[in-house]
Amino acid sequence: MTTASWQGVVIAESDDTVVVEGNHYFPAGAVRTEYLRPSDTTTVCGWKGTAGYYTLEVDGRTNPDAAWFYADPKPEAEHVRDRVAFWNGVEIVE
Repeated sequence: MTTASWQGVVIAESDDTVVVEGNHYFPAGAVRTEYLRPSDTTTVCGWKGTAGYYTLEVDGRTNPDAAWFYADPKPEAEHVRDRVAFWNGVEIVE
């Protein structure tokens, strides 16, 4: 089971992650959405497409743009559709 935690709280947990470029992409259904806040940030990856972001919020503390996803990935990155990845201090434990 792989977990993503921040501030001592498990944000996502699954035994079905996809690892791309060293990042675990969790199924969207395995992410505790009560800790996600929408962000206006987007970035573009040449082979995956446009990423959207979430800010994490736990006990009043925020971690801006610490989660990202590809709502409409390019065909070669279809395996990350409906998945969320984390960074910026989020601890991933396999």
